[in-house]
Amino acid sequence: MKDFSYDGLVLAGGGCRCFWQMGFLEVLASETDFAPHEVGAVSAGSAMACAFFAGVADQVFAHFSLRAEGNEANVYPKNLFGGGSLFPHEEIYRDTILHCIDGAALDRLHQGPRVRILFARLPGWLGPRMGVGAGLLAYELEKILSPSLHPRLGAALGFREGIGEVLDCRSPGDLADLILCSSCTPPFTPVFKRDGEPVLDGGLLDNVPVGILSPEREKVLVLLSRRYDPELLTGFPGRTYVQPSAEMPVSKWDYTSPEGLAAARDMGRRDAEAFIRTPG
Repeated sequence: MKDFSYDGLVLAGGGCRCFWQMGFLEVLASETDFAPHEVGAVSAGSAMACAFFAGVADQVFAHFSLRAEGNEANVYPKNLFGGGSLFPHEEIYRDTILHCIDGAALDRLHQGPRVRILFARLPGWLGPRMGVGAGLLAYELEKILSPSLHPRLGAALGFREGIGEVLDCRSPGDLADLILCSSCTPPFTPVFKRDGEPVLDGGLLDNVPVGILSPEREKVLVLLSRRYDPELLTGFPGRTYVQPSAEMPVSKWDYTSPEGLAAARDMGRRDAEAFIRTPG
């Protein structure tokens, strides 16, 4: 009998691709005794974690899909002259969280596993504009030149770890602010601040934030949001890395494709069924 008694769960970032994680968790929780004590998440993975453990995954999927169906484009050049937002992402993202997670849902989230969310603080030697540019450039360069599960360039440049505790969020607005800080990726979002400091997407430090879990977590399930070389997923005692079985049917910042969101979630469900059936 396969053992699903993971005490830790990690959800990688990846924008809309993270709906794969939602589908995976729905099946895993309904068909096994999966019940982690602690969750580490970043960027859109943090949104999936909060939606799932607050018991509003269906509502989040439905509302975000409805917004995507009504969103004609991922960029609106005409708004450069009309005063509106050039990118619709931040408004849709925040609206989905606030529409689906009310006070009762936040209470359920607080009663579930401890959820920790990673964001990146800028280096002290860089101003906000230079820091944002350097961080985004480092993130893209490392993906191209030295792809790995756990990047190092952001930390080497001086970006610092920030961790938000969902238990410290006293209102749905607090939770939305924390998730958006962890997902901050200009130009798709504005630059957000936390504790008076500019912050960026925590994926600049580690898009698979295993390191923010408490050290006592001995058996950890890690859900990715894109495919890696399988050799990169081995050699981590106590961790089980699971990746999508195929290329994702939606890109991370495509907020126009409800069909792609549904396909990602359905793939997650199928992959969870396969994971449950696979021995070992």
